[in-house]
Order: sequence, then C-alpha cells, then structure tokens
Amino acid sequence: MTRPPTAAQRRVIDAADPVTGRLRGTEAQLAALVKWGFAFRHPRPPHDHFLTPAGHRIRETEAPGPPAPGPEPKPAATGVFAARIGGDGEPPQAGPAREREVRSAWEGLLELRRMTNPDGATDRPCGWERTHLVQAAALALEAAGHRPAGADLVGYRVRATPQPEAVAVHEPDPGALRECAATLAAAGWQVGEHNDPRSRARYVLASPRRA
Repeated sequence: MTRPPTAAQRRVIDAADPVTGRLRGTEAQLAALVKWGFAFRHPRPPHDHFLTPAGHRIRETEAPGPPAPGPEPKPAATGVFAARIGGDGEPPQAGPAREREVRSAWEGLLELRRMTNPDGATDRPCGWERTHLVQAAALALEAAGHRPAGADLVGYRVRATPQPEAVAVHEPDPGALRECAATLAAAGWQVGEHNDPRSRARYVLASPRRA
C-alpha cells in the first residue's frame, strides 16, 4: 500500500544516503515511511532504515510544486556514506567506526538485492548496482577488507570504463589484484584479468552477473 509522500516525508527521502539509501529521521517519520512502503527496517542491529525500490523511485523524481523557502538542508558529512574507490584524493579511513559504516552499507545492499532481484537472490548484483558500477564494486571490495589506494596508489583503484556495465580494478600487487578479483566474483560479478595495452600493467575487468 503506497501513496504520495507528505512534504516532510519527501524531505527525509531526499536526504537519504545517495549510495545506500540509508535514512535518518525521527522514529515517527521512519515508521511512517515503512508503513507506506517507502522504507524498510534492517533486521540486524543497529536496525537502520533504508529506502525500498519505491522510495528510490520517489527520490529520483522531481518533487512537485515550488521548492520550500530557505536553503536546502544538507546531511552532515558523517551521515553520508561513500565507498572508497581508491586514489581519489581521499585518505583511506580506518578504525571501528568506518568498519561499522561499511558493514551496515553492505548489509543494506544485500537487502536491496533481496527486495529488487526478481527471485530475491542476494548472490548477484541488483539494478541499483548496474547504475552505480564504481561505487558498487568499491563497496564490495571495501566490505571484504581490501585496502583502497591512497596518495601513494598502494591499494585498489576502481574506475569506470568505456564498456557498458564494466569497471576496471587496478592494484599494483599481483597477489592483491587476484584477491580483488576473487572478492568480486564471490559478490556476483564476472571478472577477468587483462593487460593494459600501453603500460602492460595487469588489471581486472568486472561486470555485474545477470544469472
């Protein structure tokens, strides 16, 4: 049972984490979003709330009517999760807080797979991942404990490619590169190692598996 969200509910939906769909709001707001099918409550602690496919569709559509007066509220920096793609100028974060964020994001993604894949499968990527390839692959790698590259480029780097539904994973250590490939394969990606035609460096080409 769904209906158009209220203005207050729409603000909560629009402020959802852009990667995982994790929501922040009062208990009453979150409960109302669950009731109307725009969110679900994760069954495992800390029981965060995430957008459902219906919630994602609402978020991707333009809000009707004129914008609310005043500046648009922005989520706090600590409230927005982004998987580390490596070598992007952001120093790799570490520590228990980051590990909890990554674990929660990965569990939320698995739940999104269960809810959106036609057969409820969690062992292969869902539609959201196919439209956010770099972030999805980086989340799988970071959740498995791989180290994103820092300024010294030691670690993995996930980059978009001209090929449809494919990302390239670069890692200077051959053993670590094979481990990245194994992690993505276990997460439902088709992987293969290739040589860069110019530098001859090895890299992994990964695409979301469909079946």
